[in-house]
Amino acid sequence: MPDLFDDVTIGSWNLPQRFVMAPLTRNRAGEGMVPTDLAVTYYSQRASAGLIVTEGTQPSAVGQGYLNTPGIHTPEQIAGWRKVADAVHARDGRIVVQLMHVGRIAHPDNKNGLETVAPSAIAAPGEMVTAEGRFPHVTPRALETDEIPGIVEEFVHASRSAIEAGLDGVEIHAANGYLLHQFLAPSSNTRDDQYGGSPENRARLVVEVTRAVVEAIGADKVGIRVSPGHDIQGCIEDDAADRDATYRALFEAIRPLGIAYVSVLSAGDAEAPIVKEIRGLVDGALILNTGFGDVTGRESVQAILDAGQADAVAVGREFIANPDLPKRWSIGAELNEPNSDTFYGGGAEGYTDYPALSA
Repeated sequence: MPDLFDDVTIGSWNLPQRFVMAPLTRNRAGEGMVPTDLAVTYYSQRASAGLIVTEGTQPSAVGQGYLNTPGIHTPEQIAGWRKVADAVHARDGRIVVQLMHVGRIAHPDNKNGLETVAPSAIAAPGEMVTAEGRFPHVTPRALETDEIPGIVEEFVHASRSAIEAGLDGVEIHAANGYLLHQFLAPSSNTRDDQYGGSPENRARLVVEVTRAVVEAIGADKVGIRVSPGHDIQGCIEDDAADRDATYRALFEAIRPLGIAYVSVLSAGDAEAPIVKEIRGLVDGALILNTGFGDVTGRESVQAILDAGQADAVAVGREFIANPDLPKRWSIGAELNEPNSDTFYGGGAEGYTDYPALSA
């Protein structure tokens, strides 16, 4: 079995180790939801991750959910991401942008009053943090069938924008209860057209988005993230037979596209049968993330590799606090402790001020 410091080829990238930086929302975008110079510093500090998956980034203004999350659909946003990409590449890193349309996990106050759309007019549970406080998620407007090609085009435009910005590719976010996951899950998708009902129909939009993005920028620059059975933000997939049929339909449809990787969030359970099935349906690399609830440490990365459960592992919080995490793990150095009070929003504190070993 490979060591976590063995190199690995994923898509068109030869990576120096078998753990990558997971997407991590930090809520620090500037005016116009543009990545700031602080973001340039933050990502370039972590270039030794080999492959960075950025924070969730909206492909359209309507797709924004949280406060101060970056977009990649305006010229100003593209220019901001170009600075990030150039800085990461200057340190021999690779960076792909995670395209996250949040669907119903949104509030108009966070996006200049824009409406919220979803597969069905069903409000998500819970609340959204806004500048004025916490408010329940609004009831979204159900997308009309003839609007869905426009959603696909938003992902295509954002993907082309990523390449224009010099980023190395995109990760399509079809997990964690956001728009594409909302189409996959029967609890949030009660449609009776070709995008609802059967497992194949609920998987259709994700297939169409993936195919269109591959046609736009090339399969070797495309990954996708899923979280089957995660049951989060009201996307409930507790019928195992239906869940497995849905993800089987998805991956059987996109397998011929030859995408670079599939990232599976399986919180705390690398042995889940659906994870094993997806691995069997993936010709590209499989990246596993088991750390949604627990911190993914060096030992757990190696255990996943030893068990042959994935080709690489996504690591989150340890990269927040340790910009030079690969070096620290390689020599057994002490780690900085992440400060959860500074995860979301703010400035440099808890973002770019974690010291490297050289300091």
